[in-house]
Amino acid sequence: MKASRFRCLNAPAVVPRTSHASLPSSRAFATAAPEPLATEHKPPRPRTTFQDRLNNGPALSSFITTPPTSLPASEALELRTALVGPAGRKKEITRLPEWLKTPIPDNSNFKKIKADLRGLNLHTVCEEARCPNISDCWGGNDKAAATATIMLMGDTCTRGCRFCSVKTSRAPPPLDPHEPEHTAEALSRWGLGYVVLTSVDRDDLADGGASHFAETIMKIKQKAPNMLVEALTGDYAGDLEMVERVAQSGLDVYAHNVETVEELTPTVRDRRAGFRQSLRVLDRAKKVSEGRLITKTSIMLGLGETEEQLWEALRELRKVDVDVVTFGQYMRPTKRHMKVYEYVTPATFELWRQRALDMGFLYCASGPLVRSSYKAGEAFIENVLKKRAIQSATAVVDARVNVTDSI
Repeated sequence: MKASRFRCLNAPAVVPRTSHASLPSSRAFATAAPEPLATEHKPPRPRTTFQDRLNNGPALSSFITTPPTSLPASEALELRTALVGPAGRKKEITRLPEWLKTPIPDNSNFKKIKADLRGLNLHTVCEEARCPNISDCWGGNDKAAATATIMLMGDTCTRGCRFCSVKTSRAPPPLDPHEPEHTAEALSRWGLGYVVLTSVDRDDLADGGASHFAETIMKIKQKAPNMLVEALTGDYAGDLEMVERVAQSGLDVYAHNVETVEELTPTVRDRRAGFRQSLRVLDRAKKVSEGRLITKTSIMLGLGETEEQLWEALRELRKVDVDVVTFGQYMRPTKRHMKVYEYVTPATFELWRQRALDMGFLYCASGPLVRSSYKAGEAFIENVLKKRAIQSATAVVDARVNVTDSI
């Protein structure tokens, strides 16, 4: 027993039997990649004739830019229809008139402005509202000739107007406290002579964002005192104290859009907006500035308004001493928005422009593609403001001379 026990304690360890005795002793992953095989270096393939023709061929702009074609006046103003949809369920639609078609943006200055805006986390109503003039306004020969309407307080609105494509939410993200400084820095860097600021409606805020708006204007004036600022504001839910806060922040033009005639307001705008409420906003901005500010509004055509309704809207605007009015064609942003009732011809827009001027408006921009911040109107208003500033300075000098002579 002792010998047997001695032999057991000193015997070599017993190796258990296994059916995989041929496996290597080192462990490896089941999906281990095989070692790369040594391959000879092959010279690159020679360029083909097709590749040369492709690289030297037309650019994207050659396909998206159509050569201008001159049509007779009768054909150019004719509305065309088309049948769309699967067989058996086709429906007739009205095609976009020729006078409403615009080129696709393809400009180095357009790309530069867009890059600057994204770098500073700024938004524009040009993009959010899908403005058809974006290639025209952003595509100037230099930044001084370009116009971009900066949209403050984010890109999400608390209201849901049936014509507008801006995103909506009951609880938008909080305000960016650095936005006033970033906006002022960007605009002073561009060296613009005239800038338009607008904003989404923020009914979730106690002051509707009026303090944020006013702070942005004041910072712009600090960095660029000679820059003319137009503020396109909301109605602040009828709180006229907030209107006064923005109107007294140092801006030059106070704009607020009535959008349409009074009869169509309930079906076109959000239920919290109102034609009379908008008139009170424009009236208070004019009175609190003692007539110094230029007041401005915009009306869309093609929503189903009548001539008499338009006449009445213009008369109401003149009663509150609005200086500038613009007319533009309503264009349906998506199928979720209200349909276009009619495409108004350029001749009709010209007719309403002349009627507005005859009623005493200081300026009227009217055309199918005109929007409330259209740059043609800004150029005129800029000249008006500069003339007023010169007249005011001359009046001050004359008053001082008269005082000196009397002494």
